[in-house]
Amino acid sequence: MNTRLVAAAAAFLVFTTYSMAVVFQNGYTGFIDLALAEPWAMQMLTDLAIALFLFSVVLVRDARALGITPWPYLVAILFLGSIGALAYVVHREAKVRLRPATSSSIVA
Repeated sequence: MNTRLVAAAAAFLVFTTYSMAVVFQNGYTGFIDLALAEPWAMQMLTDLAIALFLFSVVLVRDARALGITPWPYLVAILFLGSIGALAYVVHREAKVRLRPATSSSIVA
């Protein structure tokens, strides 16, 4: 099995489990109170939003090139943040690894 696929799947599972525990303990919108109370928390939230927006732009192009529908992942990113991005990376790695190799394809 591919190392990148295993790493992406592990990151997805661990981070999703941790995020679920935080949401159950503090509520889905608990991050808003923290961001409003702490300048560093607001900076980190803004930084994450910018990074996820940029990732989404790349995701759309990459997904279309691989024949993956990007919309479920964009919606997941909007509501779940990095969990949606990690889900896409897992799907992408699985798709790339299962795609038949051709002489012109370059897959690292």
